[in-house]
Amino acid sequence: MPASLRPRRSALYMPGSNPRALEKARGLPCDVIVMDLEDAVAPEAKETARETIAAALLSGGYGGRELVLRVNGLDTAWGYADLAFAAGQPFDAVLLPKVESADTVRRAEAVLVAHGAPDGLALWCMMETPRGVLAATEIAASTPRLAGMVMGTSDLAKDLHCLHTRDRLPFVTALGLCLLSARAHDLAILDGVYLDLGDDEGFAASCRQGVEFGFDGKTLIHPKTIATANAVFAPGADDLAWARRITAAHAAVAAEGKGVLLVDGKLVEALHVAEANRLVALAERIEALHGPV
Repeated sequence: MPASLRPRRSALYMPGSNPRALEKARGLPCDVIVMDLEDAVAPEAKETARETIAAALLSGGYGGRELVLRVNGLDTAWGYADLAFAAGQPFDAVLLPKVESADTVRRAEAVLVAHGAPDGLALWCMMETPRGVLAATEIAASTPRLAGMVMGTSDLAKDLHCLHTRDRLPFVTALGLCLLSARAHDLAILDGVYLDLGDDEGFAASCRQGVEFGFDGKTLIHPKTIATANAVFAPGADDLAWARRITAAHAAVAAEGKGVLLVDGKLVEALHVAEANRLVALAERIEALHGPV
């Protein structure tokens, strides 16, 4: 399965030091669970958080959800041990914080490999600093193990001295540069968190804007936001119906050896067929994970 096609409508951060949260995550309908060793864990709890996460993983019960571990940076006291720990656990990916260069990614990969990480353990990068955004192209090309990027708009706003406006105009350049870099290298990319948990409409609007930008999903800080993210980032009913008609019509035309495809009197080109196939495949993967879209 291409990295960019796996369902990632909702990616929920869960503090790795909180066993009750990790237990609760087993029953949540999010596509991705990010077990966090970085921002969500106090310095004095970071060592024991690894043990808490290991126990949760040993118990299992997370189904087909994508499991990601956000580690501390290699320039911290915990980063190396976090990566060594990740190498031996059944994670799908390791999320690196505050990535600012391709060398950072390759250094992290070297630690994983040195500790026996399987080839299938992917790397993800937090894009949350001006230096990181400006290096997005080289980061995206850093290693075949890289599978995705995650926008860290809270830290980015701090460094940019910008505001969290409803239209997010201050972030447009950064979001666009990272999206371009991710898509150029067939990487998945997730939008940043929405901080105001009391603003349901603002959150929904942020999700809709994320879809318009082209993000695969939204990173979340509370379970109450999962349903909205899942609904907004899933293929719409009308779009999915159209996509299925295109795929069916394309299959019929191909079987007849014809080169021109018309659906409802409209010319359908190869790019339309490719997008239709993507939407149908994504819907099928969401249904396999959680039930009908």
